[in-house]
Amino acid sequence: MSFPPVRAVGRGATWYRGDSHIHSVRSDGGELAPEELVLRARAAGLDFIATTEHKAAAAPGAWGHLAADDFLIVLGQEVTTKTGHWLALGLSPGQAVAWNYGVRDGLIDQCLDQVHRVGGLCVVAHPHAPYPSGGFMYSFQGFDVVEVWNGPWTSDLPWQADNEAALDEWGRSLAADIQTGSWWPAMGNSDTHLEGQIGIPHTVVFAEELSTEAILAGIRSGRSWIAESAAVEVSFTAQVEGRIATVGERLTTHGGQVEVRAAIQGVPAATVSFHTDRGKAHRAAVPSDGAALVQWYTTAEDSAFVRLEVRHPDGTVAALTNPILLL
Repeated sequence: MSFPPVRAVGRGATWYRGDSHIHSVRSDGGELAPEELVLRARAAGLDFIATTEHKAAAAPGAWGHLAADDFLIVLGQEVTTKTGHWLALGLSPGQAVAWNYGVRDGLIDQCLDQVHRVGGLCVVAHPHAPYPSGGFMYSFQGFDVVEVWNGPWTSDLPWQADNEAALDEWGRSLAADIQTGSWWPAMGNSDTHLEGQIGIPHTVVFAEELSTEAILAGIRSGRSWIAESAAVEVSFTAQVEGRIATVGERLTTHGGQVEVRAAIQGVPAATVSFHTDRGKAHRAAVPSDGAALVQWYTTAEDSAFVRLEVRHPDGTVAALTNPILLL
């Protein structure tokens, strides 16, 4: 088939792992063929990927034959403008987005509209990337999601200073943005160009089915968290008086005490921290076997939201979540 189907069989309504920022040999610096990327994505435990070649739509015939009942390929593009890069996810077959402009040209809004008209998602990519044109100079207005964790490029470190800056910026903005009712969910992607990068990190999305529409809806709503690998498992919930919410959801508390609970696996000797609109609110240690259950209590009056970070002993991130909103 020329282009991949928009729906795979999947496992029904559940959590799906995917990497939505990858480059094949058709992108500058890309060293892997589409067949190699899909093979490695499946080996990394992923359920879906998005094609995000630089400056171009996915080529006809390059990806369609690689989709499977249990593996989804989403069409997209990395829009590499002169003053920042962004991901257009969920494009129509053959659709390409203009890229040869900068913030002073005033073209960004019409390009975002082009993606939104087909039901696509617009993602701010690596906003603090340390190279010319990589830093994001546009307003986040009109975008749907922010990529706070971008992969290692040619480094052997999966978490670098630009990611820390992006996470700090996003975390600080949440309190004000949530109060206005318009906040930007976070996602993480590998930005794969080279061997050994795919899935480091990736986004774990709750979706009603394994389809382009459902996956994008889960990312858009913030029903997702970010993992450095498929070995990392996180369950994060908040509950009060029998009502329960998980990542990206709202929990109506009626003033009651909220139990926040996190179950962690696959990150030995890590530190788990809960963050609210007042900053870091609680910390706990994960034992050397990498498994822990952490509980903490708060109220909606004290915490407008709660989100989770899991960090290795050296301070690098192993996982982080979008917030649970407390009302």
